[in-house]
Amino acid sequence: MQSVDLTHHFLMAMPAMADPFFSKTLTYICEHSDQGALGLVVNRPIDLTLKDLLDQLDISADDETVGGLPVMFGGPIQLDRGFVLHQPVGEWQSTMAVNDEIGLTTSLDILRAIASGESPKQLLVALGYSGWAPGQIEHELSQNAWLTVPASPGIIFDLPAEERLIAAMRSLGVDFSALSDEIGHS
Repeated sequence: MQSVDLTHHFLMAMPAMADPFFSKTLTYICEHSDQGALGLVVNRPIDLTLKDLLDQLDISADDETVGGLPVMFGGPIQLDRGFVLHQPVGEWQSTMAVNDEIGLTTSLDILRAIASGESPKQLLVALGYSGWAPGQIEHELSQNAWLTVPASPGIIFDLPAEERLIAAMRSLGVDFSALSDEIGHS
């Protein structure tokens, strides 16, 4: 299958996805190249709030408004590591610019800034990430495991987690409830 750059795209798990890590997920692809891909599941909150996470890291929060923000399961790789997807990109110690508008940061300085009220305008906090080896996403696409659509920051940052997959499907013109869990090729 020909290589495609899915950076700043959503991967939407098809109903037949049996992998419990990715069943019914919406994954935002932060980087995709011939070296593989990295993304974050953006619609699966875990039983942890940002306040809980900050407390675990001994970071006191001056800004009480961010405390209730849910933390997401970003994927099955490095579950002990935090990832902050944010808009605007900003200038943090360990930030990868996904594009001109969105950054992915892994350094503690962004969490300290969030706690002190100097947060990026939009943010999503996740533990763990999703990764694919070179050519793996392309292979999975050929097996009808995923649908793809260009990502919308509004879906990531403005909608509750439980509405994100449905909204991404709608942006593709697909009704998730109408999809079959049968796999086939024409």
